Amino acid sequence: MTRLVRRLAPRTLRGRLSLVALTTAALLMAVLTVVFNTVMNRHLRHQADNELGSRAAAVATTVDTSGPGVRIVETANDRLLDANAWIYTGTRLLEKPPTATADGTLTGAAARLAARGGERCTTIEAEEPRLVHLCSRPVSGPHSTATVVTALDLAPYRNSADTLLLGSLVLDAVMLACTYALTRLAVGRALRPVRLMADQAAHWSAVGSDERFGTEGHPAELALLGTSLDALLDRIGAVLRHEQQLTGELSHELRTPLARIIAELDWWRTRPRSAAETRATHDVIADAAQSMRTICDTLLNDAREGAPGAATAPGIAAVAPVLHRLIDDVDGRGRVTAAVEATEHPALAAGVAPALLARIVSPLLANAVRYARSRVAVSARPWSGGVRIDVTDDGPGVPAAFVDDLFQPGRRADDDDGHDGAGLGLPLARRLARAVGGEVSHDPTYPAGARFRVDLPAG
Repeated sequence: MTRLVRRLAPRTLRGRLSLVALTTAALLMAVLTVVFNTVMNRHLRHQADNELGSRAAAVATTVDTSGPGVRIVETANDRLLDANAWIYTGTRLLEKPPTATADGTLTGAAARLAARGGERCTTIEAEEPRLVHLCSRPVSGPHSTATVVTALDLAPYRNSADTLLLGSLVLDAVMLACTYALTRLAVGRALRPVRLMADQAAHWSAVGSDERFGTEGHPAELALLGTSLDALLDRIGAVLRHEQQLTGELSHELRTPLARIIAELDWWRTRPRSAAETRATHDVIADAAQSMRTICDTLLNDAREGAPGAATAPGIAAVAPVLHRLIDDVDGRGRVTAAVEATEHPALAAGVAPALLARIVSPLLANAVRYARSRVAVSARPWSGGVRIDVTDDGPGVPAAFVDDLFQPGRRADDDDGHDGAGLGLPLARRLARAVGGEVSHDPTYPAGARFRVDLPAG
């Protein structure tokens, strides 16, 4: 039953509101129609009783009860007075209408009213058939008592009642049709701003517009809707910016190993190489390709873990082996003139996957090696229920004017410092750390160079 109602219900809000208004109006009109016709029936019955009372009073003027017996006085309008009137003394019939029979239905009903005495009324169905209303009126005298019973055909009153009922039903139908039409028109006009706002929101979100609805000039309900749509547009804009940032970060991370591959190939093609040099070139290319694969796997795993319904199992990484491997990779490339050392905590473990830990620390170590004068230090220790990794160098440090933009994608302190990079490594490291409940930060109090800190949950 519930499914049937849902299928029959209008699909649009306009149709549903119109149906609700129509149903409410129909219930209200049904109640009013019942009340109106009940009142009119009572009014018509009251009119019939008054008519019978007037007739009985007129007939009673012809009944003489002053003597020892009841006597009927003849008048000039006797035929009019005798129409549909019975006169009894006790239970004895003195006079009846010329058209009524002594054993007829109307005469029997009149006799029962007279026998009961007092002023009473009843309605019976006569032979034709038709409804007839009868009322009795006692006429008392000093020595005798009579009862006058008058009858009235209710057909004209019933016809009036039926006409009123039919008229009220027709009026109800017209009113319901007008209510439905006007409700649809009014709701359509009321929802037009909402439809316009929805179209504008869809257009603005598609083209990345900075326009917003605001709250000025709108009713309270539309102002609330506008505020919600503005917040939704802001979230969509944030998602788009995040996707653009992720694309830039991915391009930056893949460009470095790709540049190594291109450089090795260009160097290898310049002149014939020995077998040992060719193998060394192959090793460098394989190492760079493996680095690119690691980057792709790390970002793919991060995306999968952030997807709705994905299992949230961050993994556990022994910190010291990962740091040693990163340091060995830096030394193995022959580009480091500084001494790199690590403070070991063999049992120290972080609550992240080893590949993700490497992707977080790798940009910090690369920057430290890039700008260090003679020394880079990497240390790890327990900290506040988690793990803290410090990467320090003795380079020029971060300019004070650039500290606020340090983790902004695509920003560099000096584009002409002779080092490659797109300013995306640090933002990527911070994003990956925050994705697992950690943080990457810069320590502005470090006096001799730069120090970056990685805080991760314990494993």
